[in-house]
Amino acid sequence: MADIKLTNIVKRYDNGFIAVKGINLAVKDKEFMVLVGPSGCGKTTCLRMIAGLEEVTEGDLFIGTRRVNDVQPKDRDIAMVFQSYALYPHMTVYENMAFGLKLAKVPRVEIDARVQEAARMLKIVDKLENRPKELSGGLRQRVALGRAIVRKPSVFLFDEPLSNLDAKLRADMRYELKTLQQRLQTTMVYVTHDQIEAMTLGDRITVMSQGDIQQVAVPTVIYEKPFNRFVAAFIGSPGMNFLPGRIEREGEGWTFQIGGGARVALGMAERHAFAAHAGKETVLGVRPEQMHHASYVQPLPASTRIEATVRVVELMGDHQYVYLQFDGVEKPAIMKSPAGHRCASGERIGVQIDSAPAHVFGGTDDHAVTLTLPVGFAQVQ
Repeated sequence: MADIKLTNIVKRYDNGFIAVKGINLAVKDKEFMVLVGPSGCGKTTCLRMIAGLEEVTEGDLFIGTRRVNDVQPKDRDIAMVFQSYALYPHMTVYENMAFGLKLAKVPRVEIDARVQEAARMLKIVDKLENRPKELSGGLRQRVALGRAIVRKPSVFLFDEPLSNLDAKLRADMRYELKTLQQRLQTTMVYVTHDQIEAMTLGDRITVMSQGDIQQVAVPTVIYEKPFNRFVAAFIGSPGMNFLPGRIEREGEGWTFQIGGGARVALGMAERHAFAAHAGKETVLGVRPEQMHHASYVQPLPASTRIEATVRVVELMGDHQYVYLQFDGVEKPAIMKSPAGHRCASGERIGVQIDSAPAHVFGGTDDHAVTLTLPVGFAQVQ
């Protein structure tokens, strides 16, 4: 078993700064867990505590059934892949991959078998005699992966391993990493600030902010049912639009009044909490794909048509991002629509807002919790 359990983990530095604030997290055996969040949120500190490179101030850290708070990194049966590759420039690819096994006094025949097996898996057999300076960034990253694979650890730890690669290579390496995890069937913990990497790689995603866990769930739940406004803003590209205003009763239903007076009928299934927040400052969260150019679509059952001014249109090939200025709202909202739904800067258009999958956040704070989640919905799924 190579599950990982963090129980009430705190990391406090000598100057009093608390980088991790008593988090609880369980990583399942053979799971690909991604820790994601902005710089300074504590994700890399968590990874380094799992690796043994940072001491745990408070709490218990388990790998399998063993408490490893005081276990040396070399004895934790983990392998770590760093952002900087950390390859020895004077050694060949083969020597870099074999170095850790030589230190562990693994027999030469077994070393050769493991290196050759990893090289075949990563498609770098023809590069074994090259030195790192002769390789591209993508190949160097494969060598760093190979060095970890040959150790056959119970847990792989990745610290932003793709951040030094260009966009095309990052996409290729995401595929390689996912297929590698499926082949090896090993527990992997991956740290990134890139929400696209998190969504495409993770079996589950842990979203962190300010040293705390905001939500842990599978990617679809993180995207469709963000626990709070921070998660909703961080996950998605472009992120969720936030329209400030107030919830108001209208007949038997509820509406959301946006700053300039426009009203959006609220068609969410979960409306149990609206009454307690009626008339208060709240925020309507709408993803770009939940807005539609009214001239090109039929009205949806839970949609409302309101007016907006087009500020900028970004063509993306088969779709476009339209920046919309709603009356009384300071920040433009982004609408994702097919490229054929034509509009131009300065034009006044009707916008259909589908409120059924939208969210209402119970306040204007960056970490305000959404009111539109099922009763009993937990941050950790």
